[in-house]
Amino acid sequence: MPIPTPVTPAGAAGLAAILADPGHALLAFDFDGVLAPIVPDPEQSRPHPRILPALARLAPRVAAIAVVTGRPAAVAVSYGGFATEVGLDRLVVFGHYGRERWQAGTVTAPPPHPGVAAARTELPALLRDQGAKDAWVEDKGDAVAVHTRRCDDPQGTLERLRDPLAALADRVGLAVEPGRLVLELRPAGIDKGTTLRAYAVEIGAAAVAYTGDDLGDLPAFAAVEALRADGVPGLTVASGSTEVAEIARRADLVVDGPVGVADLLDALADAIGA
Repeated sequence: MPIPTPVTPAGAAGLAAILADPGHALLAFDFDGVLAPIVPDPEQSRPHPRILPALARLAPRVAAIAVVTGRPAAVAVSYGGFATEVGLDRLVVFGHYGRERWQAGTVTAPPPHPGVAAARTELPALLRDQGAKDAWVEDKGDAVAVHTRRCDDPQGTLERLRDPLAALADRVGLAVEPGRLVLELRPAGIDKGTTLRAYAVEIGAAAVAYTGDDLGDLPAFAAVEALRADGVPGLTVASGSTEVAEIARRADLVVDGPVGVADLLDALADAIGA
């Protein structure tokens, strides 16, 4: 299976650097929409069946594989099956955009932000007042996310909730992270970009690839671009979606959702002899 060709010279250089020296390459991924298909119930999210075997093929040949997700790290590990997949013992999962880190079976994290508890308490009345009682609140521990995918008018409900949720977040000292039919209230100061760049520096990565599908992945794309400016080749990959066209516009390479991600991983593994 051939590797798709990046549409930008910088992306082509990043891919070439990964293939030339995979042992010093960092491959990082979002979870939902990238490794796992988007589903109506986020609690049912699981990786595409070809993803874990492909990652396990690559893991021994690259410097590191990381998952950077808005989910709690332990939840991503559980849903992803990362702790039990043979060959993925060195995989690192950054949860809550990087506030949490799961590695070798242990999660490290700062104390919960007090604003999350306050938002959790106020959300039911807010949703009721906005006529959005059918919106689903996902309690992530250190964040709360309001999903509208199950609503009769998912996009209209999302738009109606933007300003009230922004006001709530501002009142309790949180930030709002928009996504695919979801608005998440979470602590500010850490995003996927700061996490990706810090980890690349930590392990001394000589090349970086990041695959995302949502607005929260744009800071990680920006981190790849900043690393390239510092002399570290990089590749940005969009797991294609009509819901978030901006991701595809910013990416060096677009693949067809988690199936396309699996194809890309298998092609990379074939190319480096994994």
